[in-house]
Amino acid sequence: MQIVVQKFGGTSVASPELIRNVARRVVSAKEQGKQVVVAVSAMGHTTDHLIDLARAVGDCCPEREMDMLLATGEQVTIALLAMALQNLGHRAISMTGAQAGILTDEAHTKARILKIDPVRIQKELEKGNIVVVAGFQGMNVDHETTTLGRGGSDTTAVALAAALKAEVCEIYTDVDGVYTADPRLIPDARKLDLISYDEMLELASLGALVLQARSVEVAKQYGVTINVRSSFNDNPGTLVKESSDMEECRLLSGVAHDINVAKIGLFDVPDRPGIATHLFKALADEKINVDMIIQSWMRSGRNDIVFTVTRDDLSKTIPIVERVMKEIGALGMEYNDHVAKISIVGAGMVTNPGVAANMFEALAKENININMISTSEIKISCVIEEDQAVRAVEAIHAKMIGKL
Repeated sequence: MQIVVQKFGGTSVASPELIRNVARRVVSAKEQGKQVVVAVSAMGHTTDHLIDLARAVGDCCPEREMDMLLATGEQVTIALLAMALQNLGHRAISMTGAQAGILTDEAHTKARILKIDPVRIQKELEKGNIVVVAGFQGMNVDHETTTLGRGGSDTTAVALAAALKAEVCEIYTDVDGVYTADPRLIPDARKLDLISYDEMLELASLGALVLQARSVEVAKQYGVTINVRSSFNDNPGTLVKESSDMEECRLLSGVAHDINVAKIGLFDVPDRPGIATHLFKALADEKINVDMIIQSWMRSGRNDIVFTVTRDDLSKTIPIVERVMKEIGALGMEYNDHVAKISIVGAGMVTNPGVAANMFEALAKENININMISTSEIKISCVIEEDQAVRAVEAIHAKMIGKL
């Protein structure tokens, strides 16, 4: 019997009525002869509420205790959904991440899944149960509760699909699929029927909120087909799968924007071997992910290094950079957390010259200045001022995608 993994995000389970709606959708898959495993997020804004509670208690919020607190959000949802399924006459059992065999590393609040032991889930499926698993969480080797970071339920679902060799992993959200831009900002954005892992990974990492980037990494690694669909209708979704299965190669697949960005500059840095290692290893040791990096042309034996991190990591980053600045003899640093990253993604960019020029022209016509530029074979990203982000997306989409 084929296994399907379904994942429902916070907006899909935000109320008892919506949880009952999810239960009916899960039952539909079960009645089609599937074995069903469901991964769910916390209800609505529960995680934000729990974070606010922690801050209300005091400024000291140790990451271990935050994981203990935040993991309770999903545990509420799994129990309620299991009850809703049983009220529809179907056997169901809820499991925490630990009970489902999800083993993670030790990085509290940003844990990564190391492996999943699916034995208990498989036993429950063989009994005819629908298995409801708490997304976003797992357990490390010390039996400590860990959480996977924002959007971690997507990764939970895809990892479960890989471990169970599921037919498909269906990610249900509040939009019909993957669009060429955020349809809430760009009414003319078009839904894609298919998108490659590489394109989806770029879009997800660049701010497209429909899927978490790490979930796409896992899907690509294990060949899991993802179907992104809406929880609120039966419209066809977007398939995320290997690019060799795609029938055509689009020039561009989408425009993404990300406002969770901060820019940091380190100035008059001595130009000698090991300086970059010293800086970025210090950041890596604190689990701070660095995105774009630019080093300027050397002058008088010195240069500047500018890089971006998430705003969430900025408060941790500043003291590290200040310390390293003194250690390496740099003469100054500045930061700006009112910037945004605008990106275009498309597999067709590899063989089509002039894409960057068109993007820059679209921004120039809107009098939008570019602070930083980063490129790969299938994406171009620009850092601009935050208050210009929406206008930039509109201009780029209209010029480069809207007419395709």
